[in-house]
Amino acid sequence: MNCSSGAVAAVVAALTCSVMASDLQAQDTSAVAPAVVCSSKVGERQTCAADTQTGVTLLRSTGAVPCALGTTWGYDEQSIWVSDGCSGEFSLGLKKKKTWGTYTPTLGFKVANTDHGTLSIKLITYLRYLNELGLDPSFVDAFGITQPVDRRQDIQLQKLLIQFLGWALSPKFNYFLWVWSANTNMGLGAQVVLGGNLQYTIDRHLTVGGGIRGLPGVRSTEGNWPNWLGVDNRLIADEFFRPSYTTGVWILGNIVDRLSYTAMLGNNLSQLGVDAGQLDIGLNTVSVAVTWLPTTGEFGFMGQFGDFDYHKKAATRLAGRFTTSKENYQSQPDNDNFENVQIRLSNGGIIFAPNLFGPGIRVQDALYQMADVDMGVEYHGFSLEGEYYWRWVSQFTGPNTAGLPNLFDHGFQLQASAMAIPRTLQIYVSGSKIFGEYGNPSDFRIGANWYPFKNQVLRWNAEFLHLNRSPVGGLSLPYPVGGNGPVFYTSLLLNL
Repeated sequence: MNCSSGAVAAVVAALTCSVMASDLQAQDTSAVAPAVVCSSKVGERQTCAADTQTGVTLLRSTGAVPCALGTTWGYDEQSIWVSDGCSGEFSLGLKKKKTWGTYTPTLGFKVANTDHGTLSIKLITYLRYLNELGLDPSFVDAFGITQPVDRRQDIQLQKLLIQFLGWALSPKFNYFLWVWSANTNMGLGAQVVLGGNLQYTIDRHLTVGGGIRGLPGVRSTEGNWPNWLGVDNRLIADEFFRPSYTTGVWILGNIVDRLSYTAMLGNNLSQLGVDAGQLDIGLNTVSVAVTWLPTTGEFGFMGQFGDFDYHKKAATRLAGRFTTSKENYQSQPDNDNFENVQIRLSNGGIIFAPNLFGPGIRVQDALYQMADVDMGVEYHGFSLEGEYYWRWVSQFTGPNTAGLPNLFDHGFQLQASAMAIPRTLQIYVSGSKIFGEYGNPSDFRIGANWYPFKNQVLRWNAEFLHLNRSPVGGLSLPYPVGGNGPVFYTSLLLNL
């Protein structure tokens, strides 16, 4: 508009220009939202005073550890807080908030960021070469029966995980949904799995949730995958003793500073691959964990294995867990199902298999109980982490099971690692052993992780492992049931 128009139009033009100028001035004022820089070191929590009444937006993460809302940063009525290595620039006021397009390494792409909720998309996948040709072609189990070993050499785009996460209606109400493809199961019903869960945080002492998640029976089901030393497979003792993923409800939170708890009530030990009609009506799977982080209040990003974070002060942890579940033979996943877990003997036999304990004997129900303790220390790129397991299986019912003795197995795993080049090259050794009623299997590993971009988005892993009569295995794992001998595999992991 020409604001110097004729006499009659001049008044209208002046008023219009005045309004436009006011609008532009208001827009300019609202666009310049104050910024706050807030920083923390690994193991500490910092608070920065700020007027947060109109909201807070993370503009960019500048620290060694990604900033995750509700985990490593947040805000209250008078301040912004950051913790455990999160540092960033924060905008005060919702008007400057971006609605899409931000990216935080290993936490994904934020594609929506509105007053009513957020949506982030995260991708994880890896390419793996596996060579099991050094394994013995067969093994003799504890019952004197010769069993074949299916040895493999192949290249697989092993898994593809797509996660959708964020909050809706309130930052306290979070959702976590995912699609997981296990491509080694291509053509089987377990190739693609959809799941997720919902959580509401009441305060730092109590969060309630429901949906699918790992029972908190061992450290590796705490949600720290894929931040394991060996990318995507557990040591055989951990795989043998652990519970898995199921549908249920849970509570979690801090008891006091540096002491937290998780308790879950679920359908069974491993529901993935099991339909609702197969489940019994007991609803009697319970798993409880208590974790103490005495020195720094944390144990690395997402509680990961190994000290990629290069702690300047020693980070320590001690955790104890107990899981109990009444299991029925009809509610067990097949051997090739995603994240399958069966109750096995230490020679690899599945306890619900017909005639396993003798002709005509069929276990239909059993009580699984497992206790677990883990501890660890991380300092200056070095880590030492161990875990011990105790498992009891009892109360057998089924044809001819009267007099069948209870089972007791125990074992451990130990892992040590060092960042030979900080944020670039990690080397590790690990091993585990099971002391069982039907044999004492074990494994030993040595491997390396290379991070070419000095972050955990892209990682190349190479590992050599030696198996001594593995009692566990599966298509997604680099070891088969009964495996005895050397295995080599190497993986390229993308963790966006």
